Amino acid sequence: MPSTTAVMVVSTSAPTDSQLVRAAALVRGMCERRKLSVLCLQPFRHFEGLINKTARADRLSELRLWCRLATILRTDLILIPSNFLPEIQLTGDLDVIVQDLRDAAAVAAAAKPPVRLCYEALAWGTHIDTWQASWDVVQRVDRPNFGLCLDTFNIASRVYADPALLGGLQVGGRKAMEASLKELVEVVDVERVFLVQVADGARLAAPMQPGHPLYDVDMPTRMAWSRNHRLFYGEESRSGYLPIADVLKAIFGGLGYPGWVSFELFNRRMSDTDAGVPAEMAQRGAESWAKMVRDFQLVTETSASTSVKDVAKKAASVIKGANGVKESKERILKSEADSCSTSETDARQKSWVRWLSACGPSKPTYED
Repeated sequence: MPSTTAVMVVSTSAPTDSQLVRAAALVRGMCERRKLSVLCLQPFRHFEGLINKTARADRLSELRLWCRLATILRTDLILIPSNFLPEIQLTGDLDVIVQDLRDAAAVAAAAKPPVRLCYEALAWGTHIDTWQASWDVVQRVDRPNFGLCLDTFNIASRVYADPALLGGLQVGGRKAMEASLKELVEVVDVERVFLVQVADGARLAAPMQPGHPLYDVDMPTRMAWSRNHRLFYGEESRSGYLPIADVLKAIFGGLGYPGWVSFELFNRRMSDTDAGVPAEMAQRGAESWAKMVRDFQLVTETSASTSVKDVAKKAASVIKGANGVKESKERILKSEADSCSTSETDARQKSWVRWLSACGPSKPTYED
């Protein structure tokens, strides 16, 4: 009997629009079975300031598809991070950047149902790399469906920290951080803040310079640090050192932010293949969330029904019964810890915070 060989053919081309639509429907079904709401579709990156006008037109067309995907996923929010392509591909002309984002806001507003866009300043952005610059852009765009995303890691890593320096702290970083947060509270209109993302960063044992195992000559240093060494809030025992508590105090207490909060974590541990990673990360996230609720006396929309240990146990059981479908560790964290304990239900503060990463409410935010 002749032998046979099974060959798996894997496409290396980009997915088609129809494939993305089917994938979005599949993800929506998975989320509904787990009573999970999708709050934001991201990142729609490398858009504003493109010198190549054909590429710009292609990205606008792609944004129309993203709006369709957002509708399928039952979210009305798409995040646009500041562009970090090489300077040769971008213009720093603020008028061009603003017009690009106005056109994006028009596309999103014309979607049925309309979609909101939130703009995030990456600490390694080519031209927009601070919250001040992104807030200036939001004000200039001046569209009701175009708002701000505040990311604690990007805010602190740009003003306070520098992973390329021994000790990871900029000269004058503490005073600069204090002044930046004071300005944030004074000038930002909280109604224009559509999303808050929370993460700390680990202090490196050695500066990220040539010779460091994660140093990449083709990647901004803060970007390499962000992709490998973000931590949950309150993980000082894991070398977290950014003043995230101060940033959150300004956002929750100073601004009175009332919206969704996402734990946006990128860490090398999440790429490890051992089976315990999802449960470990879920438990770390749950512990971090409980600490943040206590520290800031937050009132959440999640009922206090599940302990931190239950979160890890639930994540592990989901992995075991996944019927061979390999869901990403990050999605497991976000989808399976949706009933974490938030015991501080008697606290009263003007910020009503909803947790995206592990404690989101079961009812979708989408309005039919």
